[in-house]
Amino acid sequence: MKQWIAALTLAITSGYALATPAEQDWAQVEQDANGQTVYFNAWGGNQQINAYLRWAGRELKREYGVTLKHVKVADIAETVNRLLAEKTAGKDTGGSVDMVWINGENFKSMKENGLLEGPFVEALPNWQIVDKTLPVTEDFTEPTKGLEAPWGVGQLVFIHDKKTLTNPPSSFAELLQLAKANPGRISYPKPPEFHGTSFLKAALLELTNNQQALYQPVDDADFETITAPLWDYLDALHPVAWRNGEQFPSGSAHTMQLVDDGALLIGIAFNPNAAKSAIASGTLAPTARAFAFEQGALSNIHFLAIPYNANAKAGAKIAINFLMGEKAQLRKAQTDIWGDPPVVKLPDTAKTRRFQSQPEPHPSWQTALESAWLKRYGQ
Repeated sequence: MKQWIAALTLAITSGYALATPAEQDWAQVEQDANGQTVYFNAWGGNQQINAYLRWAGRELKREYGVTLKHVKVADIAETVNRLLAEKTAGKDTGGSVDMVWINGENFKSMKENGLLEGPFVEALPNWQIVDKTLPVTEDFTEPTKGLEAPWGVGQLVFIHDKKTLTNPPSSFAELLQLAKANPGRISYPKPPEFHGTSFLKAALLELTNNQQALYQPVDDADFETITAPLWDYLDALHPVAWRNGEQFPSGSAHTMQLVDDGALLIGIAFNPNAAKSAIASGTLAPTARAFAFEQGALSNIHFLAIPYNANAKAGAKIAINFLMGEKAQLRKAQTDIWGDPPVVKLPDTAKTRRFQSQPEPHPSWQTALESAWLKRYGQ
């Protein structure tokens, strides 16, 4: 009897007498995560994002005893290949990656190859505040099935300086006209860099006469017919592009730098608030503005996931839940921090811009377009 009373007293004083099973489970996750180091593989090409993740790391360490290590990668496909190699080698525990920033083809590849932990998303406490009006359960038409947690909203936008370009184009057709009128001052990042591939997809969505086919798995038999207008367009653009289309910017940051230097009229980003963020950081002049074409901005949700063989699964869940939380999402949305639109419902004081949305094509089109582009124009 004394032992039973002691156990009951302990339960009450520890708060578990009133806790639901889900709360008790989450308390166990927090306990297991304390002291863990989470190796987070994420794109490292933006200094504002890197600074934001350093802030998140300090908060996670202070609040939960979790150490967040940002492993900067140029393309998350590198991480997917590493995980595939670990699985092939039979390394099913103690993996080198605890958390990944993914979407699109990389998510599809990890899902199909059994590289993902889960489903785990709906067990996260902050799943309750996610804005379910956003497409948070679908990734480039691929159902997420709780294997990745929504983190932010991405949109393909273009950046111009009002001092050098007062009337930006409203379509890819007008962009080509602008390039012909201003030889050497229009370009896009070289695929398979993410922004470059996004440029190809957005252009194809405007130029093809079979847009619906882009939302189905790519069909090799129809690929050439459907994409022919895109190659005709690029064949016309490249001779009047920056460096005659023989070289391309390395990524979004490079195009922004070239805009700031006056070499390009238009930069490219995957954040509708990119111009404001760049102005705040001093990367672009105060006259810089973001815009999208009339067809809408190519848009998607970007996600966080845990590899199946992660060494610090509890720590990764704590980190993901924190990054989905109101405090982290509110900070991320501030244009002087990052300007990435939130995936949770925030107070009206959180002002971020979003353009009219155009959904991403099926992920299989990404690799097909990259391969075809490299075959035609790669050097």
